[in-house]
Amino acid sequence: MVKRPNQVRDYLKNGSIGALALLCVGSRLVPGTSQNGPVLSAAVAFAAPKPAPDSTGYKVLDALATKTDAALNAFQNAVRPLSHPKALQTAFHSYFAYMTAHPGEVTKPFLYFVDYGLPSTEPRGYVFDMRTLQVVEGPFTVAHGRGSSTTQYGVPTRFSNAPGSAMTSLGLYVAESLYQFHGKTGGQSYSSIGLRLKGVASTNDKALARGVVAHGAPYVTPTKAGRSEGCPAMEQSRAQRVLPEIANGGMVFLFAPEPNLLSEM
Repeated sequence: MVKRPNQVRDYLKNGSIGALALLCVGSRLVPGTSQNGPVLSAAVAFAAPKPAPDSTGYKVLDALATKTDAALNAFQNAVRPLSHPKALQTAFHSYFAYMTAHPGEVTKPFLYFVDYGLPSTEPRGYVFDMRTLQVVEGPFTVAHGRGSSTTQYGVPTRFSNAPGSAMTSLGLYVAESLYQFHGKTGGQSYSSIGLRLKGVASTNDKALARGVVAHGAPYVTPTKAGRSEGCPAMEQSRAQRVLPEIANGGMVFLFAPEPNLLSEM
């Protein structure tokens, strides 16, 4: 299932997030909200000929493929519907690649996954235990950024990493610390638990500066989710229960069916 072994090997060898940078190739970023330099650089690096992996490199690639396949086999029948057949593959491959390269950061087995190819009126969020390969929460409704859709409910179609865009940023995140979140909706203030997210892809590496976090919100109900400022917000009671489990070492993957990204998997 891994078609580009040299790409992944270089990613692991350098300890960088080069493999995850491919996420931005297919993202429908709004013109003027991000630079194309990293995207083009990633594409050139991807196409450039590189030495074949040595035996150690092949072993790493085989391990990544084995872990990804095992997760797919465990979850693909339990997670339905999906906006694209490769939604889980994209998330799991990125998760295991980053965990292999940065084991000191991924200290908890939980992955919060959201399929933003589905409308906000459908449950599209899950929490997976990637060690036992079980669904520990979900499906449940999740908000997307108000800048990502033109109507209150529906499927987000625009994604951005730019400050002030109020859009969802796709890709892989490391879950950091908890804090007391304060927000407003309908002119009313509210408080909830919040979880800081560090974006580790070029499509979301401004998340901390933007204040993109996972949190609970009163505009998210069991049947529909209103729009956030770009945060993958969930029901308040669920956030109180789930986010402490993910904090300080879990991961988050926000997916959307982007053709160029999927074609490289």
